[in-house]
Amino acid sequence: MAEPDYLDGDCDELIKPKKLINPVKNSRNHQDLHRELAMNQKRGLAPQNKPELQKVLEKRKREQIIKAQKEEQEAHKKRSDLEIELMKRQQKLEQLEREQQKIEEEQENTPEFVKMKSNLRRTKQDADGETQTT
Repeated sequence: MAEPDYLDGDCDELIKPKKLINPVKNSRNHQDLHRELAMNQKRGLAPQNKPELQKVLEKRKREQIIKAQKEEQEAHKKRSDLEIELMKRQQKLEQLEREQQKIEEEQENTPEFVKMKSNLRRTKQDADGETQTT
């Protein structure tokens, strides 16, 4: 990138820009704080990032979470007779549903001629039943 012409110093008529001073960096407090941070960095002392209040709140939150988890575990351990009976019934129903699905899958997988044979038997039995009733 080419440098501007006015930097050469040939033109005395132009006003040369001055670097602006940063009031924050010139303040005594900022300089002291910067010096202290630099010293701590050299010593290996890291400044505390979190205020004390935030640490206390996080500690309380952690304790509450742990307490809630313990209560859940105790609730799972202590089940009433009614809950146990309901669990048994639910397991039986789930097992029956699985068996029904298995039977349906077996019926779907059977060959076509077996299905037709069972249909013919049913029609024959229905026809025999009608002749007996009339």
